[in-house]
Amino acid sequence: MAKTAGLCPDSQRHYYLAVQAGDMFHPKQSVDSQARPLSKVDYSNPNDDPLNGHYDQHNQPSSQSTKFKTEKLASSKPRTKPWVKFGLPLVLLAIILAVILGAVLGTRHAGKDGEGLRAISSAGAGSSAGKDTNHVLFSGYNSYGVPQYPLSANQLFNTPPAFSSSANLAWGNDPNAPDKSGDSVRQDHPRLFAPAYKWERLPALIKADPYLASWNDTIFANATLLYNMDPTNYSIDGGYSGSGVLDVAREVQLRLKHWAYVYRMTKDTKWVDRAWRELQTAAGNTTQPFGRAGNNWNTDHWLDVAEFTIAFSFAYDWMYEAWTPEQRNAIMWSIINLGLAKGIESHATNAWFLTTNGNWNCITNGGMVVGSLAIMNEDPTGTASKLLPLALQSAATNCVNAVSPDGTWSETSDYWYFGSQGHAHMSSALQTATGSTHQLLTANPSFNLTGLYHMYVYGNTCKSNFAAVKANTGDCGPNKYIATANPMLYYGDQYQIPRYILYQRDRADAADPLSMFWYNPQASGGWFIDLPLDHNFDDPSDAWVSMRSSWTNTDGLFASVKSGNLTGHQTHGDLDAGDLSLDAMGERWVGQLCHNDYLGTGYFSSEGSNSQRWLYYRCRTAGQNTILMGGLNQNPASSNPVLKFESTGDVQNNINYNVNSGQSTAYWITDLAQAYNGTAVKRGIRMINGRTQVLLQDEIAGSTLASQWRVHTNATIDLSGDGMTANMKLNGKQMTVTILSPQGTKFETLDPVRLATDPPLPRGSPDLPNPGVKVLAINLPAASTTTTVTVLFTPQWANGVKTTLQQKVLPLDQWSLTSHN
Repeated sequence: MAKTAGLCPDSQRHYYLAVQAGDMFHPKQSVDSQARPLSKVDYSNPNDDPLNGHYDQHNQPSSQSTKFKTEKLASSKPRTKPWVKFGLPLVLLAIILAVILGAVLGTRHAGKDGEGLRAISSAGAGSSAGKDTNHVLFSGYNSYGVPQYPLSANQLFNTPPAFSSSANLAWGNDPNAPDKSGDSVRQDHPRLFAPAYKWERLPALIKADPYLASWNDTIFANATLLYNMDPTNYSIDGGYSGSGVLDVAREVQLRLKHWAYVYRMTKDTKWVDRAWRELQTAAGNTTQPFGRAGNNWNTDHWLDVAEFTIAFSFAYDWMYEAWTPEQRNAIMWSIINLGLAKGIESHATNAWFLTTNGNWNCITNGGMVVGSLAIMNEDPTGTASKLLPLALQSAATNCVNAVSPDGTWSETSDYWYFGSQGHAHMSSALQTATGSTHQLLTANPSFNLTGLYHMYVYGNTCKSNFAAVKANTGDCGPNKYIATANPMLYYGDQYQIPRYILYQRDRADAADPLSMFWYNPQASGGWFIDLPLDHNFDDPSDAWVSMRSSWTNTDGLFASVKSGNLTGHQTHGDLDAGDLSLDAMGERWVGQLCHNDYLGTGYFSSEGSNSQRWLYYRCRTAGQNTILMGGLNQNPASSNPVLKFESTGDVQNNINYNVNSGQSTAYWITDLAQAYNGTAVKRGIRMINGRTQVLLQDEIAGSTLASQWRVHTNATIDLSGDGMTANMKLNGKQMTVTILSPQGTKFETLDPVRLATDPPLPRGSPDLPNPGVKVLAINLPAASTTTTVTVLFTPQWANGVKTTLQQKVLPLDQWSLTSHN
């Protein structure tokens, strides 16, 4: 999985709803599977007609249910052990399909025949005009997929987030809800994510709520586009144990989820027929090669197994009554033999991902939980009932602890998508199928804060991938396909935090079949109302800060810096303590390079000081926006605490919010001494002049090593004659960067490449190129006294905001809320 450079990861674009042309997966190596025609597969049929056993003559569920045993877990606290355009163009072409206010967003072309995939108009987008709640708030997206808000919306969304009591927007109650004990699985289908009562209620809610109407139209349009594609090809990325067939599994899931949804909404069996064709292929039962017989879903890369299992579970459960008994049993045996039985084996061999936090644990357990719940009452082998408590125990002691006490995800902001999706899959499916989430929402008392993390990690253009977590600047992750931020809808409803729902429903990735059921239409108000502009995420494992001038003005100012631990990020982090992200005027001026080739030698070897991961430029300290001392990497074992954070406490109170006071500010100071092996280094950042400029200051105690101040940018850079000013230009905008201290130092521009003194890379594993990126640097000689480096970032605002280049330089320990007024 090779990725190239850019300020904002393209993954941000392709997660909206990414679908691939049918011929996009070209096999990269020969596959050794044997075609197994469905007619020759011996599927035993324990239930001659499971439907007749579980439903009465009126198609109502029987009262029987399957029991399984789980142990009550003690509430566990998360571990607090020691965070081109920047980003990654897709390996696979992604098509954005988003519906906005009844308007066609645009077209991107896919496929060698040049046929385009086009967004479809939303018939229901404006259906609630004139009501007091649930208007579509945004008017479109900017080039980064961030919502844009019209001036007129201020009158409609000027109240804090809340839940209304409007009965016509309520889901109602499940008449066949399982008891709250959670020790049995309901008999009826569908039981995953959306029981029958929700499907019955959904059409009325679509008429009443413009968001649901818009999403429904988008889902139908995407289902049609996917319908016309050939079955997904089995493309192996870097070998079975490299990246495996994860993209394949997720595309199959994307397809089956959409087709199952549209079938249930229409009862048109053409969707069943198309799903069956995909299922046959993905089970290895056609003449199309699909992996190794008996291990088609690839246990060499366990995420693949989990995602295939969920894919088949959607088809099995949501289309249950549409299948013939033979088809239903064929799908069930695929889930058992290719999915759940492998899950049992993983526990027998103590697979590594079962005892670690992060997306691997959430996704793998999520696949096993959802698959077990889907077939629990029909499984003649007992595999599902045996596996389910094992998966729950692993998830409730590991997956949930991927969230730190301040809400930050332990890998990166992109891996939050994968991990939270796996977690929400599990919790939601358990809730609807058993009546209990089995402590997945409560085992970590801080899990409810992870939605706040997701909101603050976004700048005015895109995510601060360093602020992603403890491992800042870290890996951006693979193609997202099915991984959206829609767990925000689920968490907002379950934790009763309407702000999460209101925030996510405006996002470009909101249209998804699961959103239709996770969304609570009773949420109302403005998600940004009373939301502080600044937040200090101060847990030692992932310390970082987020500050901005506005939540809704995408041309505003945003800055973020991280410190915290450099380990504990599941080998997705970089050596990046002090790393900076900076947005202004709708552009990212300072950002991260994302990850190197995932298939590179030793890339995921460890987080230890001698790890080969730290040989790659994008992971080395030189590849970050921080201080490089002696050309050396920071200490991977370091823990870098926050020393001080203060804010004037500004909160946004309307959609067109502008900072009214020139005194409005926030500042944050971190101690980076451990990162530099004991050399006293501090970094401070603050917003000044009414949040129109950013001041970045470093204090480096006497050191025998020369240092270099570095930031990466996509802007073109022109230096002044004295070298103390850099004029950065990007997409017609301009940022002035000025050295305030020390006097006599100069900027220089460098290419983003490894230093001549760096140790060699593993043979055959090069650094990826970083086209369109430059490094703005300041060279600092060794000194016996403290060197203070103060740099002022001044956006050249188009609205004539007055800024000043004259700022006093004060020691960091003298900073206060009024020190720079």
